Amino acid sequence: MKRFPFIAAIFFFIYLGCKQSPGPLPILGESEIVDGDTIFHQIPDFSYLDQYGQRFTQDSVRSKVYVSDFFFTKCPTICPKMAQQLLRIHQQFEHNPDFRILSHSIDPKYDTTEALKKYADKLGVGDSRTWHFLSVPKNEISAIAGKYLAAVQQDSTLEEGFTHTGHFLLIDQERRIRSFCDGTKSEEVDRLMKEISLLLDEKKPH
Repeated sequence: MKRFPFIAAIFFFIYLGCKQSPGPLPILGESEIVDGDTIFHQIPDFSYLDQYGQRFTQDSVRSKVYVSDFFFTKCPTICPKMAQQLLRIHQQFEHNPDFRILSHSIDPKYDTTEALKKYADKLGVGDSRTWHFLSVPKNEISAIAGKYLAAVQQDSTLEEGFTHTGHFLLIDQERRIRSFCDGTKSEEVDRLMKEISLLLDEKKPH
């Protein structure tokens, strides 16, 4: 499975540049000035079925912090490592009503609702309202991955037929990308969990 090192390097140096001074997490992605106001990059509206066969949309994560990733259940390389790291995040925040995990499958042909539910059960997620495994229609995969600034594509030269990054993306209450990490490395996931807590604390009344 390719790791898209060039894209990862761009992310890394943008992130380091934003974090040179202490303060809130940076807002990643391009922004523009409209009528004197800064408009930041946001995750657009979406509508997919989750592992329970229920419709999951942008309203399902309204005013919530969430982590997003891209995977497919038959992935033999980085996906199992990513799943175990996401399980750590899930176990840490599953009882927080303001947090969600969205795992987007890039193999809609195989990853039916039933396949996603079986995969979730095997991981030990069970009847969770926190972690949603989403089936993305084939013609929408590239577009939604691009909005998450994630590299995902089909690759007929590989046995599994897909390539994708192993990044987890951290999204805030306003659907803006605030951080990311390599989802195969526990130390980076440790850092992301601290940042999740920071965003959740931002929402609390002071």
